[in-house]
Amino acid sequence: MSFKDHFSGHASIYREARPSYPDALFEWLAKTTPARDLAWDCGCGNGQAGVSLAAHFARVFASDPSASQIANAEPRANIEYRAEPSEHCSLPDGSADLVTIAQALHWFDFDAFYPEVQRVLKPGGVIAAWSYADCHITPAIEALKNRVYVDLVGPYWPPERALVEAGYRTIPFPFADIQAPPFEMSAHWKVDHFLAYLRSWSATQRYMKDKGEDPVALVEAELRAAWGEGVREVRWDFYMRCGRV
Repeated sequence: MSFKDHFSGHASIYREARPSYPDALFEWLAKTTPARDLAWDCGCGNGQAGVSLAAHFARVFASDPSASQIANAEPRANIEYRAEPSEHCSLPDGSADLVTIAQALHWFDFDAFYPEVQRVLKPGGVIAAWSYADCHITPAIEALKNRVYVDLVGPYWPPERALVEAGYRTIPFPFADIQAPPFEMSAHWKVDHFLAYLRSWSATQRYMKDKGEDPVALVEAELRAAWGEGVREVRWDFYMRCGRV
């Protein structure tokens, strides 16, 4: 099955540059599920969510259609990684307590994926999908970030990006809604980490492939000057849809 692959070509950069998700999110999910036997992490990428789930569930099945992403995933004794599409999962019927989709649901074929969720989840099982969109540091840094995000690579964002920017509010979600508490997603980074994050964007990589130049380099000197020395807090807009079968 073909899939919209925007990250295999820079899977190692993606692993090193992306922020982690808040611990409170996984603690809350573990309390919300009917049991803690098995969690299925769909579109797992490099395993960021799977590693956190592994601290709360006996087993984690983490799947991604990109073999490159799976090859860069962080191993854990109780995580089984599998290179396969989320729309065709090899888990048996009624086996999972929780299905998670971290920063990936907007890439899925909803008509094929949601029946798989219904099949794989136990009665009363939970599905949780989350995404993060814009980030905030200081006005000066954000202006330079927006020059990359909007002015330079804006035309290179795939159309599914609009679902993220809408906070998943416009995404189909045929489950009984569960109201999740607000979660804060932040990281404390040096400027090199933030620059790597900008380069990990799918639109940045598409721009580089098309034009043969790095758009982040066009603002790098100004951004370094605005950032200064040391560590700054980066905060993301965090969105979540959660439901029960």
